[in-house]
Parts: sequence; C-alpha cells; structure tokens
Amino acid sequence: MASDAEDDAEVVRFLLASDTHLGYLERDPVRGSDSFNTFEEILQLAQAHDVDFVLLGGDLFHENKPSRATLYKTMSLLREYTLGNRPVSVELLSDPMDARAQKWSFPAVNYEDANLNVSIPVFSIHGNHDDPQGADTEGPLSALDVLSAAGLLNYFGRVELAADTRAKRKATEDEMIKLRPILLRKGNTLLALYGIGNIKDERLVYELESNHVCMYRPAEEPDAWFNVLVVHQNRAAHSARGFIHESAFDDSVDLVVWGHEHEQRITPEPISEKHYYITQPGSSVATSLAPGEAVEKCVAIVSVCGKDFKVDPIPLRTPRPLVMKDVSLPHEAAAAHLDVSSRTDVAKLLRTHIESLIAQAAREWDARMADVSAECRPEPPLPLVRLRVAYDAQLALGNVARFGHEFAGRIANTKDVLQLQLRRGRAARAPSSGHAVRLDKDMLPAEKLERVELADLVQENMRAQHFDLLEGTQLQQSVMRFVEKDERDAVEQLLQRTLPEIESKLAARHLDEFQLQQELSSAPRTAPATAAAYVAVTTSVGQ
Repeated sequence: MASDAEDDAEVVRFLLASDTHLGYLERDPVRGSDSFNTFEEILQLAQAHDVDFVLLGGDLFHENKPSRATLYKTMSLLREYTLGNRPVSVELLSDPMDARAQKWSFPAVNYEDANLNVSIPVFSIHGNHDDPQGADTEGPLSALDVLSAAGLLNYFGRVELAADTRAKRKATEDEMIKLRPILLRKGNTLLALYGIGNIKDERLVYELESNHVCMYRPAEEPDAWFNVLVVHQNRAAHSARGFIHESAFDDSVDLVVWGHEHEQRITPEPISEKHYYITQPGSSVATSLAPGEAVEKCVAIVSVCGKDFKVDPIPLRTPRPLVMKDVSLPHEAAAAHLDVSSRTDVAKLLRTHIESLIAQAAREWDARMADVSAECRPEPPLPLVRLRVAYDAQLALGNVARFGHEFAGRIANTKDVLQLQLRRGRAARAPSSGHAVRLDKDMLPAEKLERVELADLVQENMRAQHFDLLEGTQLQQSVMRFVEKDERDAVEQLLQRTLPEIESKLAARHLDEFQLQQELSSAPRTAPATAAAYVAVTTSVGQ
C-alpha cells in the first residue's frame, strides 16, 4: 500500500482533517475556544510538516450561519497560516475557472489568482452543518462560499440535484451528479480530487444505485492518476437506507476520505471486493459525549507517490480530554449494600465514580504531554466527564444539574455529567428507525429532555395532521431548515413554490367561481397552513 520514496519532488503531501465544527459552544465560558484552538493546531501542523495543501472533509463550521465572531476568527486563522511567500509545489492541471461563481472573474482555486499570495492551499467540501441554503439571486450559499470569495479556501464538491428525487426513469445528462476533479501534479505524481458535499443519505443511495453519478476522468492516461474522493455522509447504519455502503463507490477511486462520522478511524481500511481504501479522520472537537468522541483525536499526513500512498496519523494535543463510564445502579448498589431509594447513598456512589473519571482524565493528559518539558507544558484543561447511569423506577437522585455543579471548576460539563438511562423491559430498547422516541412515565425529566429530538417532534406533529394541498414531507423539511439552519424564509419559499403550481392546475380545469368554491369546500381543512393555502388560491384564481 505504501511507498518509501523519499524524493519530495515526486511526493504529494497533504494534511487531512475533518469536522472541525468551528464555533461550537462559542458562548460557553469554558469550552467556547476549543474548536478554534484545535483548528489553529491543525494549521500549525500543516506549516511544520511543509505540506502541499490541506484537505478537509466537511463541517468546517458548526452552525449553518456562523456568527460574526466565528467568521472573524476563522478568516484570521486562515490568513495567518495559509497566506505567505512560500511557493505552492503542486501544479494545477484542471481549469482554474471550473466551479467559479459565474458573475465574477476570479478563479475557483485561490493560488491561481495573481492577486493572492497563497502558501498552503486549503480544499474543503461542505458538510451537513454548513451546507448551501437560501434562495437568493446568487442561489443557495454556504459559509464556505464566503471564504472562497475572500480567497482563503477552495470550496469544491457542490452537487446540484434535480427536484424529482424518486423519478423511476433514466436520468438525463443534465440531471446526473457530475463529479469533475481538481487535477494536481507534482513531478510525475498525478492526483485527482473528487468531492461530494453532504446530501441526504437516502437521496445519494438512490442516485448511486440508479447509476446517476458520473465521475469525469482525464482523457490521457486515466489509470495513471491517484484518485481521492471526499464524502460527508453517514457510514454507520442508522436505518435501512440512511447510510452509504462502504462499497458504493467506483473502482477507479484509490482513497475515500469519509467525513461526518466523529469517531477517529484515520488508519486506512481496505474494502473487500473493492480497489480503494477508506480513511475516516473523525472530528477535531467533541460535539457530543459519545463513545466515538472519546477515541484519540488525530489528523494525518498523506503522502502520495505515483499510485502508492501512506497515511501517518498525528495525535492532536489541544482537544479537551473526554472520559466515560457505564454504571448499572441496581448492580452497584446491591454489591455495596446501598439503598437506591436514598438520595444520599446514590449521590455518594455516583460521586465516587466521577472522582475516578477525573483522575483518569488527568492521567491521560499527562500521557499526552509526556514528551513536553515541564516548563513548556500547558495547564491541563478541565476534562469532559460522562457517567452513563442505568437505573430502574426506584432511583432517587434529585436535581441532576445541581448535582453536576458540585464539580464546577474541576470538569468542563457540569450540566450534563450524568446521562440517565431507564432499564426496564422494552423501555430500555432503542426505538426503531423513523419513529419518535417513546418516553416511559418513570423516566426522570433529565433523561426525557436528552432523548427527545426536535426532528421527532416535528415529524410526530406532521403525522397528526392531514395536509390537502401542502406535501407533508416538504413542509417538515422546511420547518427543520427554519429551526436548524436559521432559514427564516424556508416556509415562505415552500409556499411560493407550491401555490403557483396549485393555481395553474386549478386554472387549467376552467372552473367558474361556484365550481371552484365547491372543489375547495369538499376538501377537509384540518391544518392551519392548508387553510391559508386555500385562501390564497381562492383569491388568485377566482378573480
């Protein structure tokens, strides 16, 4: 798999990272700078290892519309570490004007712009957090478009999809997903960068299974190129079609960079019956207190020489330590002869486990900094601690948040140090995919809040209503865009798209005003949004 070639003139070397989630918890007084500290470390590593470029696997930003402070810090870091007089060693062979904004004359690849002095190019696709949104005259825009226009980042992998998502027909050439690579050369090594920014997994599964994905390859010596495909999708099987199979991609690919999954699996994994390997960088900052986030955070230096490559992981030092433990309260209490109905006994037992986790985090930090002299070693950060407690209906604990505040100044997450899990028959089982979480009446309020997902609430509410004019799935997606992506016009845009279609269909039937009123009154008006649509149609068509 790997080459031992040491001739730098023939070796393309790039730093690989993903899911930096810049701006995550930016208002938190303890954790607000975590994402920026680690992103700065990543850029410093790129400089120190003299890489040819940086490749990011999506979710550069945590919010779809990053705050002004987050944009400022991000742009400052990119300007500080990626601009300068150092020459770029990789030659761009593809058209630098490919994928550029049509109205402007500057190229899509920043180091081809004579007005910019780029020393380390940064290439990135978008993720599910920073995907293009909006319906302005410029079209849907991502925060990455802002960085691209500023000349600080090379945004690639934008996919334009036709609205007909389930058409059981052969896609026309214009409707296919077209992957045009960024072609790079260093010496005799040829490297092609392909990208697919995040789209819904079910949609991408459909497009892949329908052979609607077209990968363009160089006409001359296509087999001489080392092909890298960057994706940002579910790799874990969350539902029957809510993930991408590892073997779903074309055999012409040599290395798949898999973003979105936060567990670090950066060492390349061969895929059976396929030619390529998969590397999963994982996230650089923990955005959830889950087991996958507790795996050591890494980036990697990828070296490519001809068709050979090697991946050298580099552990990151700035991520905050995350330690976790599972506790079965009934078993623990029985072994220690404690009364689970006693708040004092339960709290004492849980404190003992948390103290043990704090000590474990300190040991892990010392091991991480073992090669740093005492004079240069930074102060250990407050760790992230998660104790997952399985309990039954007899648990007596009191206010969970108040319990966590006992460790203020010693851990970074006092509000959610405990994760409570009711274990009683079927209530302990995970809900089947596509259904709202069932809440047991004996669950503590803290567990109920943690289990409820906004998407589940919206979906449950939509199912309870009967829409006659508006399509329920589209309305649900618009509501989620309004809430999660801060798209204030999402619902209005849906109406603007839908109502003209309804008007034209009714107008084509040549109904007089009386017939139109009968047509509308025969349909049940069960939803406020539907009623509003009826009024709009009556006003327009009936005139």
